[in-house]
Amino acid sequence: MLHWLLLFVSAFLGGVIASISPCSLAMLPLMIGYVGGCSKETPYRTFIQLSCFVLGTAIVFTIIGIICAITGSVFASALGGYFTIIMASLLFVIGLKITGILDFEIPVIIKSMPQNNTSSLVIYPLLLGIAFALAGTPCSTPILAGIMVFAAMGKNLPAAVIMLFLFAIGQGLILIIAGLFTSGLKNIKKFSHITDKIVKISGWLIILVAIYLYYKVFSPLI
Repeated sequence: MLHWLLLFVSAFLGGVIASISPCSLAMLPLMIGYVGGCSKETPYRTFIQLSCFVLGTAIVFTIIGIICAITGSVFASALGGYFTIIMASLLFVIGLKITGILDFEIPVIIKSMPQNNTSSLVIYPLLLGIAFALAGTPCSTPILAGIMVFAAMGKNLPAAVIMLFLFAIGQGLILIIAGLFTSGLKNIKKFSHITDKIVKISGWLIILVAIYLYYKVFSPLI
């Protein structure tokens, strides 16, 4: 139980960390206006639109969680210990990417999204959230990939769904807060140098987890 609780908290914090990385913070004003359609929206309408946007991302990530759990069970049964080695290797590479030691492009499904020029409070922001989740961003994709690996390794369908859902909520939390308190955006962006360090620390933690998994696999052979 404690093991899953830690993974749930880590998934949520992973979403928060992804949202406060320097490039994500730089995109916040643009994203708020993009989802809202214009800068004259009232706080109430902005909150509804951003919440629907986050719900759209949560739907996609929940489906991803289901896929991760199912494929994780299948490959774990077929590959045995090799599955752990493969997952540890993926985590190691992801950690190197987050820390900036490795620099490579991560492919995305959707490269652009339509501008929200409508007054829709629910449907259009929801669809934008779905498109955004599929498109991903250079800021959040590596951390999301790490969460997906943990979800696959857990081979537990409900837990995997909760992990990816919490990641989506964590990622959208800053967006909603910033949308309601737009005057504080400048103050948030001032901390970009601190958030960059937080992101890199998370990368090193993922690397340590990968090393621990290697140790669990190979320690009986020593």
